[in-house]
Amino acid sequence: MQKVKLKGEWFMTLYGAPGEIKQQVSGHNVITEGGKSFIAAFFNSASTAASTFTMRYIGIGTDATAEAASNTALGTEVARISGTVSEEANAIFRVVATFPSGTGTGAITEYGLFSSSTNGTMLSRDTEAVINKGANDTLVVTTDVTIS
Repeated sequence: MQKVKLKGEWFMTLYGAPGEIKQQVSGHNVITEGGKSFIAAFFNSASTAASTFTMRYIGIGTDATAEAASNTALGTEVARISGTVSEEANAIFRVVATFPSGTGTGAITEYGLFSSSTNGTMLSRDTEAVINKGANDTLVVTTDVTIS
């Protein structure tokens, strides 16, 4: 019997005011139990033509507590934005969100992929080295979820 697995990766790029790259961070995350249930429910709804898949919101926060499969929210969320969704080669689901200047400033250490602009189901969570996002900085966050 073959099993389906999900693997998540995150890529963050911090840009300064004139567009120069100030910092880049990447890492792997944990797929949450709620995220697994969300995908199962989506497959069910898709099979009945009731498309309800909205997993496109990326949240950022300042809590450095390690990620766990039982997580349902970020520790200290500071901003959440609807991202651009795409299906990449090799069964990769990608979401890219841009946090413009003035949005989500602070010592950013955590990232989450959600089904709603507020609350909702968190599919995955990642914690990484701090990115100090200033008021004039833009942070681009990309998450890839590979289905294998």
